[in-house]
Parts: sequence; structure tokens; C-alpha cells
Amino acid sequence: MKLLLASGGINNTSIRNALIDLLGKPIEESTALFIPTATHGVPASPSFVRNGIVAGLSEPLGHLPWKSMGLLELTALPSLKKDVWLPSLERADALLVQGGDCQYLCGWMERSGLAAMLPALLDRLVWVGQSAGSMIMSSHGTTFGQHTLPAETPKCFGLLKFAILPHLDYPTFPDNSLAKLEEKAATLPMPSYLIDDATALKVTGDGDVEVISEGNWKLMPGALNS
Repeated sequence: MKLLLASGGINNTSIRNALIDLLGKPIEESTALFIPTATHGVPASPSFVRNGIVAGLSEPLGHLPWKSMGLLELTALPSLKKDVWLPSLERADALLVQGGDCQYLCGWMERSGLAAMLPALLDRLVWVGQSAGSMIMSSHGTTFGQHTLPAETPKCFGLLKFAILPHLDYPTFPDNSLAKLEEKAATLPMPSYLIDDATALKVTGDGDVEVISEGNWKLMPGALNS
């Protein structure tokens, strides 16, 4: 397992170096697929779509000098023959998974068949998450409730036995102050990593975690570990 779970993306030298280490080769020699699906599940506006989906292809995940980068839109996959998109997935060195709505992303990973492929995928490629794209690998996810997926649709896959609470102290998110996120973490049964947009978690092997940060972060014990 090779995961790089960021809050704000690949936006500083330390996180970029961690990505290169996980890839095992230069970014210029690596192939990526960008998954924007989670962005569709947030309260929509033209500026958010532009900044979240379109700009996401250039930053905060896709701006690096990849050898090649394709688009993998999960909502389209059920209507396509598998041999149309599977070869690109099989060639990819990294999946770049955009933020947005955790439940919407999980739901479409299941509907597209990508969730069933996760064990094999994580054996060979690097999962690079941003915000919700990181949270779904943990044991805690969220939703904006803007979709029509069944209420029982999972909000995370629970591969990691901790929560990720991203965007610590983000200027326009008043509920993401350190005090507010500490309060939220105290209600969760599992440990929580509170991370700002200059921080990422590098996860390898069976779940070994290294915090990569040029900013601020905090590990909270969780309600069952207090």
C-alpha cells in the first residue's frame, strides 16, 4: 500500500518529495489518472466547478510534470465498455483523487467497479488524495447531502484505522479552527489527524504513517482512547 493523503494537494516541496519516493521514479517518468468525481457532490456553482474540476487538472494535483495524465470520471464508467478505460488504469503509476463529497465518491467508486479493484490497485500504484480523496481511505467520511445515492452508501472505506480532518485553520472555513476540529475529533471513536493544507500523510506497508508537513497538524487520541 502506497498512499499520499493530503489536505490541499501536492503544494510544497516536502509533499512533492514524498510523492517521488512513493513512485520510486521521477514524476516526469510517471503516468497519472485524475479522478474529479467527488467534486460533483458539493453545492455547485460555476466558480466551484471551474476551480474544483477544471483547475484541478492543473492544480492542486495535476500541475506536476507528469509523463502523461488522463481523466477517469467514475460516473461515466458504468456506461462504457471496460476495455475503453481499463488499459489506462492498468498503465497508471498514480491515481490523483480530487476532493469534494466523501459519500458521493465512495458511492461512485462502488458503482463503477473501482472499489472492488482497490486491493489489486493499491498493491501496485500510488493513491494521491486531496481532502475527500484522502478521507475515504480512513475510518471517517462526510457528505454535503446534495446527491440521491442511498443513505446507507458508505462515506469511507475504513482501510486506515484513524480519521483525517483536513483544512485545519483554512481562512474561509470557520468550523475548521483548531478548537473546532479538536471538538469534532473528541466525538470520534478512532484517533484523528488534524492537518492543514501544507500537510499530508504518507502511508506505506500495512499502514505505517509518516506526517509530511511544512505547516500545522495535530494527532488526537479519539473518544475510545482518551
